[in-house]
Amino acid sequence: MNVFHALILGIVQGLTEFIPVSSTAHLFIASSLLGLPSDERLFAFNVIIQLGTVAALLLFFWHDYWDIVLKFFEGIKSRKPFEEYHSRLGWLVIVATIPAGLLGLALKPFVQNMSGEPLLWAGVRLLFTALLLTAVEYFDKKSRTLESATWIDALSVGLFQVLAIFPGASRSGSTMAGAMFRGFDRPSAARFAFLMSAPILLAAGLYETVQAIILPNTHEFLPILITGFVTSAIVGWLAIRWLMAYLRKHSLYVFSIYCLVAGVVVLLLK
Repeated sequence: MNVFHALILGIVQGLTEFIPVSSTAHLFIASSLLGLPSDERLFAFNVIIQLGTVAALLLFFWHDYWDIVLKFFEGIKSRKPFEEYHSRLGWLVIVATIPAGLLGLALKPFVQNMSGEPLLWAGVRLLFTALLLTAVEYFDKKSRTLESATWIDALSVGLFQVLAIFPGASRSGSTMAGAMFRGFDRPSAARFAFLMSAPILLAAGLYETVQAIILPNTHEFLPILITGFVTSAIVGWLAIRWLMAYLRKHSLYVFSIYCLVAGVVVLLLK
């Protein structure tokens, strides 16, 4: 892997982390086209550049996160942790993080083994994402806003986020679907999904950063990691901005169709 590869993968990660088309699947496809081996270093790189998109997420929603942290501790101090909206939202983020966090640690060895057939899993998960997005658009009424969120909603989003542990699954697609199945409108579902996903993405990225540091010749790998991080952060911020505006007036069907076509093409060319 070189800096050019990191630049391409950073762009792919930034574009597809938040748009519900599966960033992992697209990283598998891009890595395959670039001729990169599915080894420990590539696995670590792909998770670390998620930190770039986490940085974009934190920057885009910085006001929300600031209010959540501030009101969370104020709620604890006043012994009224669930009374204020942002304080309650902080607890909901914790509830949503627990399922993916626990299962992520338990399933990590299995997930790494699944990465050995990247194109197969990319195709399968793209088709699954297409089915999931179609189902959630077709069957559910979507009128609730984020202010009405409860711990059951958070648990639902958290359980759907578990799907993103497996190679090729769309984290944004899975978590947005979890929120929309609970009746949230598209912009609220996206905001809910993004706010809930930051802790688990941050934890995974920091863990893999530590793992990358102990890899042989880490100093040679550092410029590659920095390139991927910065690129994914810039492109990721632009992708969030575009998606939040798009969802105000449009459905998810276009992403479903894209995932269906891409999944079939990948499996045919595998």
